[in-house]
Amino acid sequence: MSTPPNPPLDREAKRRLAVIRHVEEVSGNVALTCRYYGISRQAYYIWYRRYQAEGIEGLRTRSKRPKTSPNATHAEVVQKIIYLRQNYHFGPEKMVASQMRCK
Repeated sequence: MSTPPNPPLDREAKRRLAVIRHVEEVSGNVALTCRYYGISRQAYYIWYRRYQAEGIEGLRTRSKRPKTSPNATHAEVVQKIIYLRQNYHFGPEKMVASQMRCK
């Protein structure tokens, strides 16, 4: 069974690969290459570690979305708000007032 082909690299991943290859094949100097490309050395080393660990796939752009949202509104509260908005056309003030009466 063959593995499915990977989608082509996005623009940012290609740029990261070019920076890494420039260090490896052209300059051999991380600081000069980073200055030339206008990136920090910290960013270069993050990309380089990912490249070593995961190969080219490690250079793809990653989501910045947090893995968890501990302060997110509970789903049942969101559903109640949607219900009140759609069926009774309540605004924020009326929702708060109706909440006070329910307690």
